Amino acid sequence: MSPDPRRWLALAVLALAQFMVIMDTSIIAVALPEMQRELGFTPSGLQWVFNAYAVVFGGLLLLGGRLSDLWGARRVFAAGWIALTAGSIVAAAATGPVAEIIGRGIQGVGAALIAPAAMTLLMVLFAGQPSELPKAMAWYGAAAPAGGTAGVFLGGVITEWLSWPWVFIIYVPIGVVTLLVTPKVLPRVPGRRTGMDIAGALAVTAGLALAVYAVVQAPERGWGSSATLVQLGAALVLLLGFVLLQRFVRSPLMPLKVWRTPNLAAANVAMALLGAAWIPMWYFLNLYVQQVLGFGAFASGAALVPMTAFMMLLMTAVTGRLIGRFGTKPLIVTGLVALAAGLGILATADPNGSFLADVLPGSLVSAVGMSLVFIPAMLAAIGGVAPEEGGLASGIVNTTYQVGSALGLAVMTAVATSRGGAELGDKAALTEGFTTAFVVAGAIALAGAVIAALTLRRPRPAAETVPAEPAAAGASH
Repeated sequence: MSPDPRRWLALAVLALAQFMVIMDTSIIAVALPEMQRELGFTPSGLQWVFNAYAVVFGGLLLLGGRLSDLWGARRVFAAGWIALTAGSIVAAAATGPVAEIIGRGIQGVGAALIAPAAMTLLMVLFAGQPSELPKAMAWYGAAAPAGGTAGVFLGGVITEWLSWPWVFIIYVPIGVVTLLVTPKVLPRVPGRRTGMDIAGALAVTAGLALAVYAVVQAPERGWGSSATLVQLGAALVLLLGFVLLQRFVRSPLMPLKVWRTPNLAAANVAMALLGAAWIPMWYFLNLYVQQVLGFGAFASGAALVPMTAFMMLLMTAVTGRLIGRFGTKPLIVTGLVALAAGLGILATADPNGSFLADVLPGSLVSAVGMSLVFIPAMLAAIGGVAPEEGGLASGIVNTTYQVGSALGLAVMTAVATSRGGAELGDKAALTEGFTTAFVVAGAIALAGAVIAALTLRRPRPAAETVPAEPAAAGASH
């Protein structure tokens, strides 16, 4: 099969999409204090500006991956950008917490359609090009952490010189331009018209959302309160109901046989624990920089640029070579240990600390960890699936990362709040709360390393570097 002459231009469009989807989780970070003041969020409610996006994103990714396989990746990619743009308009125009959370949820719907469709398109573009696929994957993978910290930096610039609604308004022109270029540069991927498991999609999304909500509210209500137990029980019933549905419906959202794929389950556990450690690190590091060190919006955004620049350098220039030499398992295990070490360094932060002593070293070590885990775990998860299950595998691995992120942030917010992390103006109490969250997140990363070491299989490095060509034709992130 001759390569698509537009493949590198198309890769730029897909990497931009990945960049923007992940940036949407972070661009609001610096603007959170201003949004809290103007929209009236409570300290515990404020995390829903992030979690509304993450939960809907994670909850609908299975459906997004399935739609990509059934209706065609380019069509679903475009639909996702329409939803993301519409949600940005709602979020920018919000005058209270409810409207803001609704807007963020609509953005999450768009992201859940864009992410798996983008990876399907990437794999189609580079199918039959085994020498080019690792490079394409590296650039696409690097777009995620780049979007994460670019979001913090741009959020700082916008909050400093404009106002918080502009962190959403900037998505509108980008969405319009992307929709215009999509039919010109992205390949048309035919879908397979079959049934749709709407009941399964509703059950898994509601179950995940209810579980996160119960964890978020538990510190105020009590972990043993009837409300918390009822909500967690209902979430469990919904998720078990989803699994049962997959056994009996004609066109299941997640055919259970996919879990027979080698390393799929183990790689997803690693991704979930990576999200549960990484996102709280990013969230509380930003709060520490602003609320303890006293950095302004622009300065706090700039403070995280070294971490992301270092991470991008490692992902694009080093990670691919290491995968080729050692395989994915050693990198995932080593990366999670490095992330735990970075969080341990951040946990030594001082109320009267400085950027150079208390932020930079730990953030750079954490960046090493993220750069070693993200792409190898993604490849381990999707590398062995059949073509017709590519979007499904992508949806699963994205779901576990996003749900791990949301639950990790909810737990860490509860931990930080219980140790003084909500005591604005009290630097000592804030630092104790944030550093406690770093310690718990580090323990999660370390647990992830142990589990990965025990559960991941280690095929030959060459088999891991590039997914088999039949799988590449339909796999997605």
